[in-house]
Amino acid sequence: MMPTKCENVSNNIPGSMADPQLNKFPTPEIRSASDHKAVVVGLYGIPGSGKTSLLNQLKQKLGQTHFAFYEGSEMIATVVPGGLDAFQSMQEKDKAHWRWRAIDAIGKNCADSGQVAVVAGHFMFWSEEQEAGWPVYTPNDLEIFTHILYLDIPAEVVAQRRLDDTERSRPSTSVSHLRKWQQEEKNQLRHLCRHHGILFSLVSPSPTLLNRVSIMLHDFRCHTEEYNLSQAESRLDDAVVASQGQLETVWVMDADRTLAAEDTGALFWKRVSNSRPLEYEAYTLNALFSSPLGYSYTAFRQAVLLYEETTNDEEFDALCQDVALAVTIHPEFVSLLQLVSEQKHVGVVVVTCGLRRVWDKVLEREGLSEKVKVVGGGRIADGFVVSAAVKAALVTRLREAHQLYVCAFGDSPLDLDMLRQANRAIIVVGEEQTRSKTMDAALTNAIDHDGLQARQAVLPSTASPRLDTTKLPIITLTEPESVKSLLRDRYTHGDLQVLLATDRNTAKLLATPTRDAAVAGPNLREAHRRVGWYLSIEFLADVIGLEQSPIRHVLGHQTGGYRLFHEQQTTIVALMRGGEPMAFGVNDAFPLAMFVHASDVDDIKLHHLQGQLTVILVDSVVNTGKTIVEFVQHVRKLHATIRIVVVAGVVQAQCVSGGSLNQKLACYPKLQLIALRLSDTKFTGSGTTDTGNRLFNTTHLP
Repeated sequence: MMPTKCENVSNNIPGSMADPQLNKFPTPEIRSASDHKAVVVGLYGIPGSGKTSLLNQLKQKLGQTHFAFYEGSEMIATVVPGGLDAFQSMQEKDKAHWRWRAIDAIGKNCADSGQVAVVAGHFMFWSEEQEAGWPVYTPNDLEIFTHILYLDIPAEVVAQRRLDDTERSRPSTSVSHLRKWQQEEKNQLRHLCRHHGILFSLVSPSPTLLNRVSIMLHDFRCHTEEYNLSQAESRLDDAVVASQGQLETVWVMDADRTLAAEDTGALFWKRVSNSRPLEYEAYTLNALFSSPLGYSYTAFRQAVLLYEETTNDEEFDALCQDVALAVTIHPEFVSLLQLVSEQKHVGVVVVTCGLRRVWDKVLEREGLSEKVKVVGGGRIADGFVVSAAVKAALVTRLREAHQLYVCAFGDSPLDLDMLRQANRAIIVVGEEQTRSKTMDAALTNAIDHDGLQARQAVLPSTASPRLDTTKLPIITLTEPESVKSLLRDRYTHGDLQVLLATDRNTAKLLATPTRDAAVAGPNLREAHRRVGWYLSIEFLADVIGLEQSPIRHVLGHQTGGYRLFHEQQTTIVALMRGGEPMAFGVNDAFPLAMFVHASDVDDIKLHHLQGQLTVILVDSVVNTGKTIVEFVQHVRKLHATIRIVVVAGVVQAQCVSGGSLNQKLACYPKLQLIALRLSDTKFTGSGTTDTGNRLFNTTHLP
């Protein structure tokens, strides 16, 4: 009887031999012979590579409920009158006919039974004295096979096996010829498979070979384009459900060359090629996607098999970590996503055709992994791949099944269907040398003929726009009105966050010289500088966070140190003139930060904030808060999402408890105030009591 479900595979595997990963496969509806091509998996390798041995092990491990196992020569013997002896005496033309009949019979058997066929066979024969081998596959093989696994066993091992085999008589063959034979088979098979829509993978010898191939066969049995979409939709639903029904808006974002300028797939394969033979140049994603498979579902499935054949799980994870460290999210997006992380009504889903694990690591590094969920693949264990069609379907699901407003961000032709399905579409445009070369024509067609309405975000702002700004208007992601519209006209804000060191013994010691009338000039400036440094390491480091950075250990080796999170994308503003010494202290703690002097709000220019993630406004005394409010309002006009931290030596208590500072600044997102101490005294300094005069020995001036 034909099985009806892709049952939990552990039901068919003895407990002592089961691999935990096998239990990850869910239970989709199995392929129907009327709807899908039967799954027929070829098991290839040069004679002596162990095909028959592996086939027998698979038969024992997997059972024959869902799988049927065939030895190619035995199947030929079954269909040929007179059996294998009669076949061996035939002319090559007649042999080809019966090979065609044998694979045809296998395909029909599996179409009727619903089983997956695993067929061990030969691709070509090649005697060492001949210049070239002769293929023994038929055009019908290329029509019926859906997958081919190639046993990539070292030629030295194959040679020894051939010598040790007492059951078969094989001609003596050199290791160099076996290696050449293998390479030719791999090259031809990879080419033929890409031209005939057959998924191809090398499998190398290892203690886990049997389990690995078993996992692949279960994946091949279950995976269809429909099943793939159902798995991606399930991952999306999990992300939505995690928000507990509070979502109203979802941003769906492409990853590579959208969130960041880098292409993580290219970075990954560059690292692979650095440690692999030259043959791996043909494995790159560019070679795959420029093949007849294009950017189809099958192509993305083939990409997964490329990742599987070149790296084990541990190597893959290490490479993903290495790639993630080389990826820099556009600061405009980091700032924007940090703001969104505070909004309960907005969710963010990164839907990537690339490597989920890389983007999980990148977002975790940025502190965004709790809010921003990644839907993507890269390994068989992920359960699905993301294609252009999947991206579009997920946006449609968010709109129709979850009744959410969707804003989509993308950069390439693969994103256009997704962008068309969204309520709002934003094209991310990078530098000309890195952005998609085919997007302009595809985008023009989508706007002129498919009704796409979109705006473009140019990142960085110095890059040239796509098309023209009438056809594709520009949106600046840091402008207040743009942010307001992306968040659909509402923010969720809390009260102004105030952090004080008043009651700490360290603060009392540091504050003493700043209040001592006998301390002035350079000594007072040094006291203020120490206050700025202390508040930086004690409070700012917690508020903003730290990141690891490589340093040279005193013993001579490289090790890991720490610095402020995105320290080079931090701007320190000294509110002149009283704030300068403390600001220097902040800069002592964070030496990579930009330093700006500002006597007036207009001294802070747009270029001081572009590409930055944090601005630190430093003043010695905050009395009424009027100056701080003016500076914050000015910064927010220039950059709607940058984090603002106010650092002060002393703040008048009423100013933050119920005064203008708290009232006027509580409406701004991502804003904190850090102070050494609060003061209940309210006065406006002048002459000998003015902090600026004391700092610079100008108390005698009127």
